[in-house]
Amino acid sequence: MDALHAAIRGQARPLTGAPGDHDELLRLVAGARVVLLGESTHGTHEFYRQRAVITKRLIEEHGFSAIAVEADWPDAYRANRWVHGGGDDPDAERALAGFKRFPTWMWRNADVLDLIGWLRAHNERAEHPAGFYGLDLYSLFRSIEAVIAYLAEVDPPAAERARSRFGCFDRFEESQAYGHAVARGVSEPCRQGVVRQLLELQRSSGDYLRRDGVAAEDEQFYAEENARLVLDAEEYYRSMFDGAAASWNLRDRHMADTLDRLLAHLDRRDGEARVVVWAHNSHVGDARSTEMGRRGELNLGQLARERHGSAVRLVGFTTYDGTVSAASDWDAPVERRRVNPALPGSYEALFHELQLPAFWLPLGTREAAMLEEPRLERAIGVIYRPETERASHYFGASLTGQFDAVVHIDSTRAVEPLERTLTWQRGEPPETYPTAL
Repeated sequence: MDALHAAIRGQARPLTGAPGDHDELLRLVAGARVVLLGESTHGTHEFYRQRAVITKRLIEEHGFSAIAVEADWPDAYRANRWVHGGGDDPDAERALAGFKRFPTWMWRNADVLDLIGWLRAHNERAEHPAGFYGLDLYSLFRSIEAVIAYLAEVDPPAAERARSRFGCFDRFEESQAYGHAVARGVSEPCRQGVVRQLLELQRSSGDYLRRDGVAAEDEQFYAEENARLVLDAEEYYRSMFDGAAASWNLRDRHMADTLDRLLAHLDRRDGEARVVVWAHNSHVGDARSTEMGRRGELNLGQLARERHGSAVRLVGFTTYDGTVSAASDWDAPVERRRVNPALPGSYEALFHELQLPAFWLPLGTREAAMLEEPRLERAIGVIYRPETERASHYFGASLTGQFDAVVHIDSTRAVEPLERTLTWQRGEPPETYPTAL
């Protein structure tokens, strides 16, 4: 074992399943106002489970007041109503029924079902309940519907004005079609009406808030965030045809802005709020320490550090091999797919060489500085293309600048969707099929 392996192994904190496994990690992150927990895939059970263990302790032991996830605002807010004892859903499974857009398994899975069930039980006994919120902006049409539905309850004439303004989108069946039509010059942008709608909603907020106190404030905030989302989503879908960096940056700025507005909203209600964020490593790890930054991309973790400084902690998650829930293409069914062993020279391969099944590593120590030299790092999103593994799923990064700590689970399994397709249940045949030797 060379000096690098020995140094990392000496700093690695094993994760054995014992109750105190995360004690030291909690001491590292619990003093922060915002703790961002990553994942190197969007479909790994162990990442969801580890993040849930950490999150539950941050809520119960350290007073964190919200979980904010890489999910659409209206879909997550339906679950938020349920965990607070509200809404019309009879159980946790129905509370997650808003997650209808691909990739549904990211939030309609067994681990999230358990988490929001726990959150509701916690809130029933807690003096200060904790919420569940989305940060993403893909819900253009659902957010339009949510704004109109809110106004129909509190101000029917305003709802009619909103329908008229948002009617500009009616000719499009899906969001990308709108962006493509505007980019080609065959349709005028809908932005002017969207801006007017947000401004009217903001001007009228005082009248709406005089109705029912805290409950009305939460619903007004929900509606206004949907209106803001429509504004940002309108720009996002137009920007998709201007280059990858433009749309990526707009999306992550939206997530960072939503997080900041959520903090301010919860501050007004509960005092200084503290939030746990769940998102992919590519959003959580500071982009300035990756090749993303070199090509002009920023991300949520970078913006959180720039805006909140030492009050932010970033934790990444990695794996070497196993299985993952992912699709072979956009909008394709979820499959349970084998994850190739990590490429030589990657951080994941280095951690595999330590021969530890699961551990976490603080990255602010003198020994961890040996990891500063850039290496490959794997990122599997909702699509996994092992046939183009290097080009599709690896980027260069310096781990010590990217995160404050990293959790490595060497071999992992696919998260279980609530709706299991035949391809997921069957999985992929082993490499030695049909003999399986």
